[in-house]
Amino acid sequence: MRPFRSHRTPLRNPVLAALAVSVLAVGSWVPLRAAPPSVQQLQALEAAFNGEGDLQALLEAGPDLDPGLVERQRRLLRSQFPDARWQLSPGPRLKDASATVLLRVRGTREDGPLRFRLEAEQQLLLESDGRRITGQTVLRDQSVLRSGSVDLPITLLIPDTVLTGQRYDVDVLVDDPLDGAIVAGGIVALTPQQVTALDSPSLQLGALGGGGLFRIVQAPFTPGSQTWAVLLVHPQGVVSVSKRVRVVADKAQLKP
Repeated sequence: MRPFRSHRTPLRNPVLAALAVSVLAVGSWVPLRAAPPSVQQLQALEAAFNGEGDLQALLEAGPDLDPGLVERQRRLLRSQFPDARWQLSPGPRLKDASATVLLRVRGTREDGPLRFRLEAEQQLLLESDGRRITGQTVLRDQSVLRSGSVDLPITLLIPDTVLTGQRYDVDVLVDDPLDGAIVAGGIVALTPQQVTALDSPSLQLGALGGGGLFRIVQAPFTPGSQTWAVLLVHPQGVVSVSKRVRVVADKAQLKP
């Protein structure tokens, strides 16, 4: 099948501009074991993300946490989605009973005749000294950007965590293709620099066969992460997805 021309995502790739902005270092996936933040800390953090307080004052530089970079990325995402709202809530506990936090972002943007809708979510393990957030581990990270009045139903079959050197599937299924319409798509790995800058890659699009995109990839041989960007184009709009895959060396970390 002859591929479509290279296509750039319509907005900067909507990797979540929240606490997970630099979790690519070796060893960054070792779960934290310090005290979790209190309910009051989470409420203050949510308010600060939404512009109601000093965000950097609630954060202290620590494992995978750069307060200045967090604030810059918050401002960058708000510039792209002026009505963006952050929500923090308790997440599911881990096997060792550690408490996690779910961070969600919702926002919209008008770009000419198009209206884009962002939905992003992370599951975080946060470390607190009782006053400030001092470290984090990102357990799950995914965002979806849509345009058009019809939400193309898709299923992401991309694992949250894989072992170093493991071969795994990166699949995106179109659950209910539009009748008689061609859906084009592409998938590409993002560089750490693109992730940090919330940048958008150029993607080579091709007509989808078999109801979706299917790729077998290999994880790096050192712990860290891989981030995938997916773009689907259909007659009523586009769907842009980013998904981070944790890469760990210990099988026990596959399901923390």
